[in-house]
Amino acid sequence: MDTANRKELTKAEEQVMQAIWKIEKGFANEIVAAVDSEVAYNTVLTVVRILEQKGFVAHETFNRSNRYYPLVSREEYMQQMLGRVAHNWFGSARALVSFLVDRKAVSLEDLETITKELES
Repeated sequence: MDTANRKELTKAEEQVMQAIWKIEKGFANEIVAAVDSEVAYNTVLTVVRILEQKGFVAHETFNRSNRYYPLVSREEYMQQMLGRVAHNWFGSARALVSFLVDRKAVSLEDLETITKELES
């Protein structure tokens, strides 16, 4: 599935995805342990199955246990989400950056540093 056509993750899916990105590959109990909050084992497995259906996660089977791994990198997903925010909410990346500077979420010094890095 093309990353441009992937759907946005729900909050629960994103939480589980963060855990999978953190451990890179893992069995269900490892994913549950990596999730930052007290979420039930069965709930995490349900979310993992949904992530597989959405094309974010796949698994390989060892005996009767599945080891899960991401099909989409954290960076790919961030790029996709940031692109959607820039387009849907601001109309362009330039408008998004302007908004962040106006709200002092990004300082002018940071912006200058970023600009220099992009130029080199």
